[in-house]
Amino acid sequence: MEKLEKQGAIALPAKQQRKNKYTKKKIVFTAATEPPEKITIPELKYLRCETVQGKDEVKLWNEYMHRYHYLGYRVPFGAQQKYFIVSKDNEKLGCLLLASSSWALKARDSWLDWTVEDRSKKLNLIINNSRFLIFPWVQVKNLASKSLSLLSKRIRKDWLDRYGYEPVLLETFVDTRRYVGTCYKAANWIYLGETTGRTRMDRFATKNVSVKKIYVYPLVKDFRQYLRG
Repeated sequence: MEKLEKQGAIALPAKQQRKNKYTKKKIVFTAATEPPEKITIPELKYLRCETVQGKDEVKLWNEYMHRYHYLGYRVPFGAQQKYFIVSKDNEKLGCLLLASSSWALKARDSWLDWTVEDRSKKLNLIINNSRFLIFPWVQVKNLASKSLSLLSKRIRKDWLDRYGYEPVLLETFVDTRRYVGTCYKAANWIYLGETTGRTRMDRFATKNVSVKKIYVYPLVKDFRQYLRG
């Protein structure tokens, strides 16, 4: 139609300017995410992961993540679930984000013995722990691995309630320039290898990023049966 308009055959109305709902809004740091004066020491047996619900909690979660995570906050695409790590006294100790899995991972796909067809049909059954933050003022032994354990016990039901199906495998990436993956090892995640230096959803090898270690965690014993065939 634009070609016909250039030829003078038709006249089109002026284009409407549509607001991009994914436009990044500037996150302003407030007193709500200021570090407390003292280090929080919770009892791990009362620790819990709580889903982030409502606009106010989402805004607070985003602010914490952007302020204290080295990657900051970016709007996740696709399916997602945010959590707060909470102490016995309802103090927030950290944040977790589960989101859509990576399109292709050589080490993961080889480990699963996946065909391209399997992956195209079953990829949604894998979800990615794309953000994990323990607040810098919280120094508690085994807190990170305990949080991962709690998450693995509830994520299937939470995903079912939100999206109508249950994932069977978790994955994550560890940037070894900053971390060694100790909490994932302690929580019995399985090391598969390293990434090839591409972004999570890069299908065409056009973007280069740092190489990261890949860990996965099965949520059901027969996860391979769900993911193949």
